[in-house]
Amino acid sequence: MKALKFGIACLSALFALSAHAADPAPVKKMNGVLVDAHGMTVYTFDKDTAGSGKSACNGTCAENWPPVKAGDAAVSAPYSVVTRDDGSKQLAYQGKPLYTFVKDKKAGDREGDKKMNVWHVVTD
Repeated sequence: MKALKFGIACLSALFALSAHAADPAPVKKMNGVLVDAHGMTVYTFDKDTAGSGKSACNGTCAENWPPVKAGDAAVSAPYSVVTRDDGSKQLAYQGKPLYTFVKDKKAGDREGDKKMNVWHVVTD
């Protein structure tokens, strides 16, 4: 009976690892800019302070500029995670929280670049 429980525990751990490994990376570089897992362009906001651990875009702002959610996987520089006012986790690049834009309708759209002179596509 102990061997069966141990076998089940090992299989459960293996399935958990393989399911976790299948999670897509939150962002990747494509055509010289960062995009989210769906290929949507990623932006930074000038009103955010790099390294503060906070986002200045909440409420209506976050409805128009949805935060890029941080997954459960650990991140390493130049990425980090900030905690939003609502307690959710948001991915940051070089200390600045990352967002998408609701008016970008398909992968590769960059309608938010230089919007109000405070939103910028993340290039690397």
